[in-house]
Amino acid sequence: MGIARAQDEESERREFEDFRKTLVALAATERSKENDDFKGLMSSHIADLDLQQDKLVCVTSGVSFLGLALVNRLLLRGYSVRILVDNQEDVEKLREMQVSGEMMMACNNKISVVIAKQTEIQGLMEAFDGCRGVFHTSAFVDPSGISGYSKSMAEIEVKASENVMKACARTSSVRNCVLTSSLLACIWRDSSQHDLPLLVNHDSWSNDALCVEKKLWFALGKLKAEKVAWKIAEEMSLKLTTICPGLITGPQFSHRNPTATIAYLKGAQEMYAKGLLATVDVIRLAEAHVAVFEAMNKTAFGRYICFDRIIARDEEAEKLASEIGIPPNRICGNSLEFIPTHFELSNKKLNNLMSRTIRNWHGQS
Repeated sequence: MGIARAQDEESERREFEDFRKTLVALAATERSKENDDFKGLMSSHIADLDLQQDKLVCVTSGVSFLGLALVNRLLLRGYSVRILVDNQEDVEKLREMQVSGEMMMACNNKISVVIAKQTEIQGLMEAFDGCRGVFHTSAFVDPSGISGYSKSMAEIEVKASENVMKACARTSSVRNCVLTSSLLACIWRDSSQHDLPLLVNHDSWSNDALCVEKKLWFALGKLKAEKVAWKIAEEMSLKLTTICPGLITGPQFSHRNPTATIAYLKGAQEMYAKGLLATVDVIRLAEAHVAVFEAMNKTAFGRYICFDRIIARDEEAEKLASEIGIPPNRICGNSLEFIPTHFELSNKKLNNLMSRTIRNWHGQS
């Protein structure tokens, strides 16, 4: 009897031990499953964060005529946009734009604003931190109103370009930068050269000395700002592209973008006579910025000339003058003085890229 009871107790003990081990194994399996689920959730969350960061870009001077159009275009493409402004007054302007509908209200959760001076590299680095790309629109306002773009403003623009490029190169998250230059940085060449090409394209550069001689400060500022950007990009291994637009037009452009409009047209008679006075709608220009940016990891490189209309006839010049509110002879007067040389503008490089990119956009929709 005692032996039988001992055997029963041993059997029960073994069964209990087997049952305990089974419970432990089940608990371990469940914990492992929970850990895997947690890791899956964390991986998904991290992936979402990576995607959000991959779509975060910064736009300098986001309250400007071009800056606002670019911000809206980026929002339509699904980007989150950090707008860099110089002061609190610009922040208030952005709020007014949101209320008025100029900025896309539906995307408010994708817009953030940061105040940073373009004279301070450290502040720019903090503003760019976390952004995949930077669009430096180089938009400046004449503090004296519409008196024009002065030589000192050109110097300020060059220094700002230098600081922005250095900040981009020193910010680890920034992969690409798009700089807005100007067609004026391409067309003011020394015509006394006998071998001067008649074709003006992305390989053409204006002449510094000629800009100084003619007091073309806006052209000089854009030219030198672009040159310093390319210099820093090469020295610091920054991936850079530049867009060189004609006179930026669009709804109320002369009222909303007076400094650049008036400054751009200095020398307009000569540009018109030589077939070099071109304009571009601000929406197309914004699309060009986004298209070039998105192609920078594939085919986009170097400079891109951007325009959608060449002012070639007196009627067109008169219409443009009327839109700006200046006398027509400011554009087409005395044009015979500059004949016979007539040049050809080419934006073929950008058009080829845009046609491919827009087809891809439509394919994604």
